[in-house]
Amino acid sequence: MTHSVSDSSRTAEPDLPEAMLPEPRTKWLADPASAFTKAALEARLLGQRWRFSNTPASLRLWFWLLPALTAVIGGVLRFVRLGEPNSLIFDETYYVKDAYSYLQSGYERSWPDKANDLFNVGNFSGLQSTPEYVVHPPVGKWLIAAGMWLFGPANTFGWRFSAAVVGTISIFVLALIAQKMFRSTLLGGLAGLLFAIDGHAIVMSRTSVLDIFVMFFALLAFGALLLDRDDGRRRLAARLGTRFRGALGYGPWLGIRWWRVAAGVSLGLCTGTKWSGLFFIAGFGLMTVFWDLNARRIAGIRYWVSSGAIKDGLFAFVSMVPVAALTYLATWTGWFLSKDAYDRHWGDTNPAGPWGWVPSSLRSLWHYHSTAYAFHNGLDSDHPYKANAWSWLVMGRPTSFYAQYPTQGTDGCTVKECAAVVTSMGNPLIWWAGGLAAIFLIGYWALRRDWRAGAILAGLASGYLPWLLYPNRTIFFFYAIAYEPYLILGLVMVLGLVLGKPSAPSWQRAQGALFVGIFVVLALVISAYFYPLWTAELIPRQDWQNHMWMPSWI
Repeated sequence: MTHSVSDSSRTAEPDLPEAMLPEPRTKWLADPASAFTKAALEARLLGQRWRFSNTPASLRLWFWLLPALTAVIGGVLRFVRLGEPNSLIFDETYYVKDAYSYLQSGYERSWPDKANDLFNVGNFSGLQSTPEYVVHPPVGKWLIAAGMWLFGPANTFGWRFSAAVVGTISIFVLALIAQKMFRSTLLGGLAGLLFAIDGHAIVMSRTSVLDIFVMFFALLAFGALLLDRDDGRRRLAARLGTRFRGALGYGPWLGIRWWRVAAGVSLGLCTGTKWSGLFFIAGFGLMTVFWDLNARRIAGIRYWVSSGAIKDGLFAFVSMVPVAALTYLATWTGWFLSKDAYDRHWGDTNPAGPWGWVPSSLRSLWHYHSTAYAFHNGLDSDHPYKANAWSWLVMGRPTSFYAQYPTQGTDGCTVKECAAVVTSMGNPLIWWAGGLAAIFLIGYWALRRDWRAGAILAGLASGYLPWLLYPNRTIFFFYAIAYEPYLILGLVMVLGLVLGKPSAPSWQRAQGALFVGIFVVLALVISAYFYPLWTAELIPRQDWQNHMWMPSWI
């Protein structure tokens, strides 16, 4: 342990001027009696923290008010004209109709060809009694169904209501996460604002596809693990502070970590929306264990690797993976309760072999999953908006969700030719700067070992890197919504470094504030410029063409 402390036992000669007194000596090793108090351990493990209770009431108000204001801004951008386009667009053709089927029977049922025309006008007679084979779990579709239940299945606003709610809440959550990570209300508000005005997040919040729910539950898990990080370190400080001599070898077990359990539930719901949630289980699980290993090292525990692996890692696995698995299994309740959902009785008609002890319903579900997995692995059909993951960070090929080009005199068009489109294109400044920030943070983490940079990179890696393993699979840019919050956090962290610490010289803070202010103003202007392409507003086709800054965007 290498703490520098002042030698308080030195006494000055009374007859010597103070300037002539010898320099105070420095201790390279702190006295264990003071180094392992609860307060000293918390200072090492958590750093100097402001206490909410000691903060002036006006600042406490801004702690909640600024994230709420950014969420209100984002909510306006998401809810205004939410029902437009007034028809199923892109993959809503699957998920909205599946959600309606859930409301009727609790599982997916088949629809005939060209059922969309009837569905768009509120005619649901096409729903058939035969089960439909689908390859995504139920959670996202149940959430879509909740909006349809509230506002009616014939209401396009109701189709998209849950996505808009989740997208808006995510802004508030991200702002609070940024405040906690960077200990800055200003940077928290900046993170919320950038997420609120980004076009990719806006489009995904205004369309009933599943990926916005994947992002939301992963973000909740990330926030829960941030709270667990502090909670675990407080527990470690408290337990070492009371009996450090007997605990320095391996350190104490820290008990049941309820924030980890909450993260496990969130990750189960994330995976229950799309299987890409499994990547977040792996990435966040490793992240939280590495945090605990480092906490034990900083605390001065001698065998911090082995003790952390056993006393933290093992229980982290139990707290998260089985909890996520049970949560995931619970999301299939509608399928279990049904009598004729797809593959529901496969186990009843196929030999069990050595797996006879497994209930037939679980064997049926396993078979269903194995066929869905084979489908996903073999999905390589061509698509005009197929986008390799290498292109995502620069938005090489945004997905067109909807495109209509009416001519003069039709659908309100007053010029020769108009365009009404919905394109999952982000704000170019935010995305391109965010990609550069992510590259910078790799080096920053390698040199500084800043835990915040590591956490951001863990979120980015969990949501992005696995897709690089599928270069031939049919994948789309809009999958990137899953890691967009961490892209925003990375960008805000770099902007915070540019802004400088409160203790930095005033000229440096002024220059940093000017740069950050210009960046924010440009981001707002660019979002205003692209907003019609995110919300199907009718504009002249030439204006639409002027927005196509890259040929691959068309």
